[in-house]
Amino acid sequence: MIVCVCNNISDREIRQAVDLGLTSMADLYKELGVGTCCGKCVSYAREVMHEHLESKTVVTELRRTPHDGLAA
Repeated sequence: MIVCVCNNISDREIRQAVDLGLTSMADLYKELGVGTCCGKCVSYAREVMHEHLESKTVVTELRRTPHDGLAA
């Protein structure tokens, strides 16, 4: 779905940008041009970005636990 009509930026492109490390509207503005013309897309672009940031799972620790019947 197109989020920014003026610059033809889709929700998929915003999600990909988040996957590549963009984490703020300033990043999207600078790197993709979101919101640089009329600005009507800013609220939805922010929503797409935040939803994708929240959906990403980050593994901070991997801990092995012994299975039933197996020695640790």
